[in-house]
Amino acid sequence: MKPILPNRSYVAANALEGREAPGRLKGMGPIAVIDIGSNSVRLVIYERLSRSPTMLFNEKVMAGLGKGLASTGKLRTDSVQQALAAIRRFKFLSDQSGSVELHILATAASRDAANGPEFLKAVEKICGVKVTLLSGADEARLSAYGILSGFHKPRGVVGDLGGGSLELVQVANGKVGQGRTFPLGGIRLEEASEGSIRKAEKIVAEALADAGDGLDAKGSTFFAVGGTWRSFARLHMFEIGYPLHVMHHYAIRADEALDFARMVARRAPEALDQIDVVSKARRELLPFGALVLEQVIRTVQPSQVVISALGVREGHLYELLSEEEMTQDPLIEACAELAYLRSRSPQHAEELIPWVGHAFAELGIDETAEEERLRIAGCLVSDIGWRAHPDYRGEQTLSILANASFIGIDHPGRAYLALAIYYRHVGLVDEAVSPRIRELCSTRLKERARTLGAALRVAYLVSASMPGVIPRTQLVMDGDTLVLQVPPDLADIVGERLLKRLSSLAKIGGGREGAIRVVG
Repeated sequence: MKPILPNRSYVAANALEGREAPGRLKGMGPIAVIDIGSNSVRLVIYERLSRSPTMLFNEKVMAGLGKGLASTGKLRTDSVQQALAAIRRFKFLSDQSGSVELHILATAASRDAANGPEFLKAVEKICGVKVTLLSGADEARLSAYGILSGFHKPRGVVGDLGGGSLELVQVANGKVGQGRTFPLGGIRLEEASEGSIRKAEKIVAEALADAGDGLDAKGSTFFAVGGTWRSFARLHMFEIGYPLHVMHHYAIRADEALDFARMVARRAPEALDQIDVVSKARRELLPFGALVLEQVIRTVQPSQVVISALGVREGHLYELLSEEEMTQDPLIEACAELAYLRSRSPQHAEELIPWVGHAFAELGIDETAEEERLRIAGCLVSDIGWRAHPDYRGEQTLSILANASFIGIDHPGRAYLALAIYYRHVGLVDEAVSPRIRELCSTRLKERARTLGAALRVAYLVSASMPGVIPRTQLVMDGDTLVLQVPPDLADIVGERLLKRLSSLAKIGGGREGAIRVVG
């Protein structure tokens, strides 16, 4: 390694001496997972085992192990060679990352092929660890755990569409129901139907005729897992000009998803508008995935289809957590981690939570449990943009939060966080905010975002973003005046700018002006 340049800061010099980076969280990790599916072989390396896992590295190879399996009963030689070459590379990358554990999961193609055991022995020889061969029930359970991991109190039916099979399982009240497996993976369906959508339609209708029995899912949410369905959703997202390109928790009304699926299934992929947003490797199976989704909607009768970026891999990690860790809120944990990594004072961010909560109560602003949860998250991430240029902190933080790799939050919630922290930096103005972002929020949620932003603007002038001050102050309403109560040693905090921000916050709650009062 070249010597450290003499003008490097001691922080940079220390960071360059070893593998540890100040922007990385310590814990049990990194952890690598190789997922051997019927269509793709993928490596994901996670920073550590946690309630809100962060990816360090992600790569897939479309090996197509399931191609030809329905007719020959075996994995094709060229697909096996391509998969093993990818796995050799993945093992090297796992070691290079310093992964403390390597987990290998294999699904339908490896399970159903006559030469599957031989292939898996070769994988184990390369990697030096045992492969976990998942049954259909295992896949359904882990897919459901992926949904429990990635959503806040999910309720509905999980559907995981792979290359070789479809798994359906119900989730409710933090529990996973009995799962069912259907031979309707994209590759298998294409081959069984000989590429004919008409034949495929009949196969799917017969296979899923009783799929809704025992699920009690009418009017609930259908959580769609799998690369083909993510491609379907991405196509829909660009077709309607959706303002966010975050796939996780992208929601489509069931009737709209049904109409769009019918169109995608019956039109040649190259004739679809916006087809360029779908990778060429996914286009061949897209009509068959759409056909399966169409029939699932007809049978299960959900109210909406929600896309999940998490599936079997994340479900496997979730299953490794302790019961206490499983009960943690993934959004709050992710925001707390971001505060730790990027704010001036994580302790100050935590102190804001009860302080702003009391201010909301004094202003008479009622909150649902979900709104309170979002407010807590907003306090935690309120100072992550401080290193940006002051003129652009609002815009940059808005972009970071709207597109962050958060889980446990829907798209209106993302817009709430982004808008609240934008207002905290820029003021209670909307000129520079995309109207499409604002459209994601209800009027009620937008007003609460403005209130949170206004409260944070007061707090940061009181504390200078440092801990230990905010807990010694309190906002109270005295008639139509919002009063900031401070102890005698903070009397010098009075200033025109602070009073102006107090008055702005007061007006949101129906008051007229702000005042600072020394008490104690």
